[in-house]
Order: sequence, then structure tokens, then C-alpha cells
Amino acid sequence: MAKRTNPAVRIAQETAHNAVFDADGKPKPGVHNMLLRAVGIQRPLVLAYVRRLQRKHPRASAAKLAEILERDYLRAVTGGGAIVGATAVVPGVGTVASLGLSAAATVGFLEATALYATSLAELHGIRLTNPEKASTMVMAIMLGEEGTALLGTLSGQALGKGASATQAWGSVLTKSMPSGFGAIRNKIQQAFLKNLLKRQGTALLGRALPFGIGAVVGGAGNLIMGRAVAANAKEAFGPMPDTVPGELMATAAEPEKLTLEGNNLGS
Repeated sequence: MAKRTNPAVRIAQETAHNAVFDADGKPKPGVHNMLLRAVGIQRPLVLAYVRRLQRKHPRASAAKLAEILERDYLRAVTGGGAIVGATAVVPGVGTVASLGLSAAATVGFLEATALYATSLAELHGIRLTNPEKASTMVMAIMLGEEGTALLGTLSGQALGKGASATQAWGSVLTKSMPSGFGAIRNKIQQAFLKNLLKRQGTALLGRALPFGIGAVVGGAGNLIMGRAVAANAKEAFGPMPDTVPGELMATAAEPEKLTLEGNNLGS
């Protein structure tokens, strides 16, 4: 007896293939551009996010803030996956529409990852003022050992190993554009796109499954990927500093300063 396949899964596979790949089976340029834009983030947005966390947790150490960053990141990417997956059970939302929402969820995952990774970098004292360097770092972290090894060729040492990890990342990402950065960025970008389309392809189809199964697959898939990103980031940056870096330290002291000023006014 021939094995019966779920027609919704077959339609999802066909639609995803036509939407993402060209006739030669290669991802369309628009898909690449969408994914690359998603990992780009401006430093003022990162600083605003970290400073908001500091105001909410004025006595938190750098390590504690990093824990909060990771917790919020995993909540964000897991919730996003589950919410999109649940649309498959809503009457009137077809497979094609679900795939469109899955693409949006993929972009959301990448944007959340970019915010988490660059915020963690700031807590380590790595100031990512160059958007190209920031997005390259995000892609390298998502790639794990492959990405850190590629970046390591720019500094002449292995990145993500021991206590010197933060200095190694900082030497590559915060100084003037090193020789060969463009070529390394291109290699990281190519590996990132190849791996992401492979990984997210499975998650994309999982979210398109009907009868609520997609909610489980989407949320669980994002959690696995999110945890991998967090583990890669910890290894890449090394141990957290004992204190919050100078530029962020002033923000951490603001609530206390305001409280003292308020007390003086009332005296």
C-alpha cells in the first residue's frame, strides 16, 4: 500500500519552494535581501533597549542583565513561533497565508537575535558603531564555530576561547575596518544564508501544518534555535565583566541620582 501524505504538507512544500527558490533551485535574491536586512540593527536602538532594562533593574550587575537579555530573547522567539503556528487552525487562513506569516516569523526571529547579540556585546564593552560589523557579528554567532573561526582569521587568533575571547571580538569589531574584512564578511554571509534557509525551511513547513500542530512545532523549533544562539554567544564573548561598561554605567546610576535629588528637594 502506498504511503498517504498530508495534502496540506504537500501544498506547503510546493508553495514554499516556488516562493523561495528559482527554477534552478537557488534562493531568489529577494529572499537573501530580506534575511540580510533582518540581522542589521542600529546601535541607538540597542542602547535604548539596554538602558530601558537598566532603569527597570537599577541594581543589576552585567551578568544579571545578560540573564535578563537571554530570558526575554527566548520568550520573544518562542512566543513568536507559537503565535504564527496557531494561525493554521483559524478558519479562513489557508496554507499559502500561513507560509506568508512563517516568512514574517523568520524575519522576527532574526531581528530578535540581532537585538540580543548586539545588546550582549554592549554589556561586554564592545561598541558596535558600524552596522556592517554588527550584522556580521550576528551572522557569525548564529553560525557558531564556523562563524567565529572565520572572524578569527582577521585578528590572527581563535575567537571564543577562554578569557581573551572578548578582547579578540573587540579587536575585530570595534577598531577601524581591518584588511580583508569584506572578503570574510562575504564568506560568513554565504554560510549564514545557506544554513538559515536549510534550518528555517524545516521550521517554515512545521508552522504551516494544520490542526494546531504548527503551534507546537513553531514554538519548539524557535526555542531550540534560540538556545543555540545564546550558547554560541556565551562561548564567543567569554565570561561577563564584573561591572557594567562605562558608557552604560552612567545610565545605571541615573535612578539612584534622581532619588537622591528628590530627597534633597523634599528636605
